[in-house]
Amino acid sequence: MAKTLIFIPTYNEGDNVGPMCKELDALGLDADLVVLDDNSPDGTGALLDELSRIYPRLRVIHRTGVRGIGSAHLDGIAYAYDHGYDKLVTLDCDFTHSPRDIPMMLERSAGAEVTVASRYLEQDSLPGWSVFRKSLTRLGHFLTENLLGIGNDATGAFRVYDLRRIPRGIFELVTAHGYAFFFQSLFILHQNGLGILDVPIRLPARTYGHSKMSLREVQRSVGQLVSLYAATKTNPAQFVLPKPVGQVDPTLVDTQGWDEYWDKKSEKKALAYETIAAIYRNLVIRRRLEHAMRREFARGARLLHAGCGSGQVDVGLHDHLSITAVDISLSALRLYAQENPHAHEVRHASIFALPFEDGVFDGAYNLGVVEHFSREELARIFAELHRVIRPGGKLLLFWPHAYATSVRVLDSIHWVLNDVLQKEVRLHPHEVSLVHSKNEAREILEPAGFQLCSYDFGPKDFWVQAIVVADRK
Repeated sequence: MAKTLIFIPTYNEGDNVGPMCKELDALGLDADLVVLDDNSPDGTGALLDELSRIYPRLRVIHRTGVRGIGSAHLDGIAYAYDHGYDKLVTLDCDFTHSPRDIPMMLERSAGAEVTVASRYLEQDSLPGWSVFRKSLTRLGHFLTENLLGIGNDATGAFRVYDLRRIPRGIFELVTAHGYAFFFQSLFILHQNGLGILDVPIRLPARTYGHSKMSLREVQRSVGQLVSLYAATKTNPAQFVLPKPVGQVDPTLVDTQGWDEYWDKKSEKKALAYETIAAIYRNLVIRRRLEHAMRREFARGARLLHAGCGSGQVDVGLHDHLSITAVDISLSALRLYAQENPHAHEVRHASIFALPFEDGVFDGAYNLGVVEHFSREELARIFAELHRVIRPGGKLLLFWPHAYATSVRVLDSIHWVLNDVLQKEVRLHPHEVSLVHSKNEAREILEPAGFQLCSYDFGPKDFWVQAIVVADRK
């Protein structure tokens, strides 16, 4: 028998807590009850203390101040984990969530990690609701479905969590403390591949009290929803529980500060740049990379992604190629592992000294890496890649061009930020080896044992990167 906890947060629910406890007790469920009160000025907390003497399975938690509905749910979830509960039921105290639906919710919860009471599966599921409240609810559902890709009822509190099947660390990724908690938490659960089951319910107009969600809270939640959508385009890996990176080398030293670079990409000051860059990567670079890789490498080819970064554009390659990704930055590798769970291997390594035997790869590739190293460093990098690629294998580089449109735009932005506004901000690391021409690419690659096969720079990516392909001689 699963050990079950029912959790209810309260604020000014003095009229409701008595009837709620009575109805829950009448269900005869083998479940404990925890009610968390945020120092309600109407005396809800004191009333709960009296009720705990009547209902022995009721535990009351008192918090000082009003910390937000999401914060209350996070505390309730933490309590359930701390005390070894298998299943957690959460609901509101105002009777829009009927206690009589709990047995049905628990029975249905056997099929998923999260079971959600849905207002959108049946007609007339919101009887007695005003047109305004119906419109507000359906707007929230429309936004979460279209911006976050969640078809479930993502803004409701009536849920059953199977804590045995949900890693606790997933809830540590949830940062919203207000009403945004509901859609953010469900989005994160979805991103981590957990099963979410919708169960139809009817929600009558509130029997007691009034909605505590003010217009200001609605505006704040919509703003957080849009911010969450933007974050999914810039750094979606932040919503996935980190996975371990294989074979970490403790002797490696990141002299160029790449960990700091990848960690800063999720900061608010870089959000606009990262949003634009992520859209460009997914709409343009990803398509060009997939086309080039499928053209140059046979299905099942074993490839090295040398300097893999976050790997946002690699996700569509793993069904065609066996990819080993390496980077000196552990932060980058964690992002890559989260973005690319089907990669053959994710390895901590320096591209100056690769931990692989000679000729083990059919080819190697990278995007936006070589421009950050001097000519002398490039000679060492290409010599090492030559060593690990088999004879006849290929090297494919997405090499930013010296006359790229992106270089012009970013130089202008940096001039405004640093010279005009004195902000001392740099949106990306210095690029010291931008390629100028096909001949220059040949001059750099040939001494390392590569023969240039093709060089493509033009309007397909808005004159940003040259795609350079070379054979390993």
